[in-house]
Amino acid sequence: MKGNKEIHPSAAETEVLQILWEKEPQTVREIHEALSKKRPVGYTTTLKKMQRMFEKGLLKRVEGGKSHLYSAVAQPSETRQKLFDRLVDTAFEGSAMKLVMHALGGADTSPEEIEQLIQWLETQKTKNNRHE
Repeated sequence: MKGNKEIHPSAAETEVLQILWEKEPQTVREIHEALSKKRPVGYTTTLKKMQRMFEKGLLKRVEGGKSHLYSAVAQPSETRQKLFDRLVDTAFEGSAMKLVMHALGGADTSPEEIEQLIQWLETQKTKNNRHE
């Protein structure tokens, strides 16, 4: 991404990135068609959004005949981590535990999911004990 400034994609930009992470490179038309399957969106809106994403350094593009081919700059794991960190910081006062407690308290968590969580916690506990 351009310079040292960290760029956090918006929800709409993340939607474009997710499409590109599935298959890249893609044209504006291909991205527009994928977005249109989820909700109505104008072609020029998609085009402008992708042009801005290119200017911000979220996308790269190359000439592909009559149209540009776009690819994502950031990797999915890096972007998801930044979005997660922002969510934890802004909505849960920097506490991942508050986020987890909120998620588990507000959802119908199955016994299988609770067992998976317990196993994951045991694995984390074992890892932490090895590092001490």
